[in-house]
Amino acid sequence: MSDITRGTTNVFADLDYADAAERQTKTRLALAVNELLKGRKLKQREIAALLGIPQPKVSALKNYRLDNFSVEKLMEFLTALDQDVEIMIRPRANPEVAAHILVLAVQ
Repeated sequence: MSDITRGTTNVFADLDYADAAERQTKTRLALAVNELLKGRKLKQREIAALLGIPQPKVSALKNYRLDNFSVEKLMEFLTALDQDVEIMIRPRANPEVAAHILVLAVQ
């Protein structure tokens, strides 16, 4: 029987990515963007015009290839899709646990 290793809430950290927090943040933002786009049933060329990016970048976004997107750019996409983006900074709740970045999508 093999041992089971319990993961964290960040798969990128579990895979030892140095930029795990940024990758998780980008993925969650991209998920929110893609869900909104899916609901609008737009063609890729329409999405490109709406977001102000070339069509190949739309394909990258839809396939979660996010290396060429910054967190800020993904937040801009959300505002282009009529979403408010709020950033809250607060003291860490538990000083024994590392501080983190959390992205929540409110529906």
